[in-house]
Amino acid sequence: MVTPDRKVRKLMKEYQKTGSVLKAALRADLDPKTGRKYLKAGKLPSQMSVDHTWRTRPDPFEEHWEVCEGILNDAPGLEAKFLFGWLCEQYPEAYQEGQLRTFQRRVRDWRSLNGPEKEIFFPQVHEPGKRMSTDCTHMDELGVTINREPFAHLLCHCVLTYSNWEWATICHSESLLALRTGIQTALLRMGHVPREHWTDNSSAATHNPTPEDGRRRPFNPGYQDMMDHFGMTPRTIQVAAPNENGDVESLNGALKRRVRQYLLMRGSCDFESVEAYRSFLEQVMDTANKGRSKRLSEELACMPVLNVSRLAEYDEYRCRVRSSGTITVKRRIYSVPSRLIGETVSARGYEDRLEVIYHGVHQLTAPWISRDEGHHIDYRHLIGWLVRKPGAFRQYRFREELFPSAIFRWAWESLSQHVNERTADREYLQLLHHAARTMQCRVEAALLSLRHRGEIPRLDAVLNACPAITHDTPPLMPLQVDLRAYDELLLCEGVPA
Repeated sequence: MVTPDRKVRKLMKEYQKTGSVLKAALRADLDPKTGRKYLKAGKLPSQMSVDHTWRTRPDPFEEHWEVCEGILNDAPGLEAKFLFGWLCEQYPEAYQEGQLRTFQRRVRDWRSLNGPEKEIFFPQVHEPGKRMSTDCTHMDELGVTINREPFAHLLCHCVLTYSNWEWATICHSESLLALRTGIQTALLRMGHVPREHWTDNSSAATHNPTPEDGRRRPFNPGYQDMMDHFGMTPRTIQVAAPNENGDVESLNGALKRRVRQYLLMRGSCDFESVEAYRSFLEQVMDTANKGRSKRLSEELACMPVLNVSRLAEYDEYRCRVRSSGTITVKRRIYSVPSRLIGETVSARGYEDRLEVIYHGVHQLTAPWISRDEGHHIDYRHLIGWLVRKPGAFRQYRFREELFPSAIFRWAWESLSQHVNERTADREYLQLLHHAARTMQCRVEAALLSLRHRGEIPRLDAVLNACPAITHDTPPLMPLQVDLRAYDELLLCEGVPA
């Protein structure tokens, strides 16, 4: 065990007071022999240490080290673990798995003495009010759920690099709409605008250059328009150089660790709604930003006040409703109420949803489809016509969308096994029509009960289990006309009855 310098200093100090080695060693928590050694030398342990430059045991890799060194010279990026595995394959009798750490230390020493030059990172001086960096980070590792359903999402994370003030918004992709929402939400939160905005070379901000073009990636028109609107100068880091966006990259991990700790303190990762989860995140960030208020005030003093209007957080499209009762928005197919067939509607594509409006009246809201050529078909929009044309069901292009849940698919498959195809399709569509007119959950409960009892889900059985809700007209009292009230009015005016 190495004796620390502080104990020897204590020893020397007490020895000057008492003149006794035994008392001084006792007060310094040292053995008297050890104390006598350091008092005689008059030096601290760190001053008496000798660099260990000799080997105490034979080098186990000396025989084949020249081969390894040649391989490392030819491929400097080769990992020591992989190279050791190769050695074990080539010379199985000479090496064992327990020597891996020793080999890794040997390779590390070789790299330090003879290896290639390593990249140097230069610390930067950040100016207040100059730079805001934005990056999107995945949050799936935290296991957040909404009503016990997994909630896959990202955070669009904005950071002021001088004060490390941060704000983040929930998003589902690294799209331009996600950037627009995240950036302007952070700016509105601050009430001020930094001079520059930095981001990586994502497709939302930049385009890919042509193969022969060696210049920096140009900005998308939509992204450039957003920067011009807020008066910020857009900047991008170099391709494959995330260290240039180091502030937001490091705070991505810090934010996730902080959120994880708050979730542990909360005792649950489940939230009743997305709004409840968003409120939770805002409280976490507000708490973190309180410790940055002093440097933030320095930044705000150097930034102009935000004095422009908020940009629309959606892209608007004009779509004509086809005879199939669908519209196409950016190669994504959505169903709409059939009464709109032949009309032109306005579709607003938000980052997480699509809203359809006709003549200023909201018609429907559907989740935004993240992939191209996807589709979202609501059976309620077309079931009224399918029950009239049951023969179109089996070959319908989007037939899978007409099974709202697994129990509905079971109902159709069970009917198909016990009755002919036409009857099975007709009864299933009637069953689905009943779910659209009443409540889907009531029909699901009836189907679950039938499956539990081992019965065939015939239409009559389902209708008996969950009949249509009827509203009885409330009883009304017969109208009794009493003309004496008019006589009283005339008396009040002084007119004889």
